[in-house]
Amino acid sequence: MAKVTEHLKSNNGKPIFSIEIIPPTKGTNINDLLNAIEPMMELKPPFIDVTFHREEYFTKQLPDGTIKEVRTRKRPGTVGICSSIMHRFKIDPVPHVLCGGFTKDDTEDLLIDLNYLGIDNVLALRGDFAKPYDTFKAKKDGHQFANELVSQIKDMNNGKYLHEDSEYLNASDFCIGVAAYPEKHFEATDLDQDMENLKRKVAAGADYIVTQMFFDNQKYFDFVNKCRAEGITIPIIPGLKVLATKKQLDILPRLFYLDMPEAFRKEVLACENDKQAKQLGIEWSIQQCRELIDFGVPALHFYTMSKSDTTMAVAREVF
Repeated sequence: MAKVTEHLKSNNGKPIFSIEIIPPTKGTNINDLLNAIEPMMELKPPFIDVTFHREEYFTKQLPDGTIKEVRTRKRPGTVGICSSIMHRFKIDPVPHVLCGGFTKDDTEDLLIDLNYLGIDNVLALRGDFAKPYDTFKAKKDGHQFANELVSQIKDMNNGKYLHEDSEYLNASDFCIGVAAYPEKHFEATDLDQDMENLKRKVAAGADYIVTQMFFDNQKYFDFVNKCRAEGITIPIIPGLKVLATKKQLDILPRLFYLDMPEAFRKEVLACENDKQAKQLGIEWSIQQCRELIDFGVPALHFYTMSKSDTTMAVAREVF
């Protein structure tokens, strides 16, 4: 087992194939997810990201007529899935660790569990809003921003825990990834403000960066060049999604706040059905990957949504 940064350095300058998966909804069998991952083992991804889905809230009317807010989680199991991946596939899992829904003590407990399991990589994120709310609100004594979360993880790497003064506590050794947005985080005023936020995460101790998905490579090229000009030297891994249906032409920009290149949009709209759209999405992604490899990216990171067919169709052509 190794750090993400060690994997990136050990591939002799060639980009690494990596993927992100999402936990299945509660009540389903983990074997369905593991079986979906199995075909991608053909390309030997050295690490797999596993998303963490925070709690959601809805209102429920009680028999006495009063309204109660109810908390639920639809996709639990990130830590268990990471452990299963590590032991079944002998691959490093990278669990997402969120600010949202966690106190600092909750975060420390999670990190301790990961450390016990021998999981040495994490992706530190602020996280989304708790549905159905449309603003982010940290829990009392929780982190408001991802750079604060990175700092807490870095403290543990230095043997500093929240409430312990003992010098005998073992330090963790997490490799810390953070997110970035080539087309700007939707809450940032502009790209410059977004860059300042990223610099704070790097200064707090981030070891590498993974970007939000994009379909226009020039957005990534410009972003990397801006990062380097701002003194950010850590690896910047491009995140990719293969378009699989015509509906995703509108869904993905709305959900992830990204632009679809006009030429690609016109070609997808001209498709007669989803089968044609999927094939076009595969061809577009193959071309994206080849350009990114020529640019010298350290890895190609695919947002699979826990499905393997389109990702494998692309990866077989470029790895």
